Amino acid sequence: MAEVTFKGNPMTLMGEEVKPGDQAPDFTVLANDLSEVALSDSKGNVRLISVVPSLDTGVCDQQTRRFNEEAANLDGVEVLTISCDLPFAQKRWCGAAGIDNIQVLSDHRDLSFGQNFGTAMEELRLLARSVFVVNSQGEVTYAEYVPEATNHPDYEAAIAAAKAAE
Repeated sequence: MAEVTFKGNPMTLMGEEVKPGDQAPDFTVLANDLSEVALSDSKGNVRLISVVPSLDTGVCDQQTRRFNEEAANLDGVEVLTISCDLPFAQKRWCGAAGIDNIQVLSDHRDLSFGQNFGTAMEELRLLARSVFVVNSQGEVTYAEYVPEATNHPDYEAAIAAAKAAE
């Protein structure tokens, strides 16, 4: 199981760690209009999944903006950002930040993503910072669980993995 800290405090991750070579588990999250979105909805496409604790924090804001910028250069790759922020807060944040190249989704309702990908921090009911790439066959080709949730992920490695999965 991945070991993650939040501001130096060890966190208990719920669910099983997902590793390259695994079939990506399906999940259901909410779009900003409260409609359900599942991983299986984008079957046949490459997906880069950026996971953040909350859009209203500095590193999460920067991570989401960075992947939004990079998405413009990732032909054939869907970029999803998932957090436990409420869909209404996500919609407000995306509008203020000019986020338009990625889909921002909420796992607040039942932690479906967090439990299926092993990123739900039990103590905080937030998702641990992580990045996954799922190829068009539904296989995980890249997985990064950032050891300290307040640090940035390896953007270059994630982007290279998404391009390689195209």
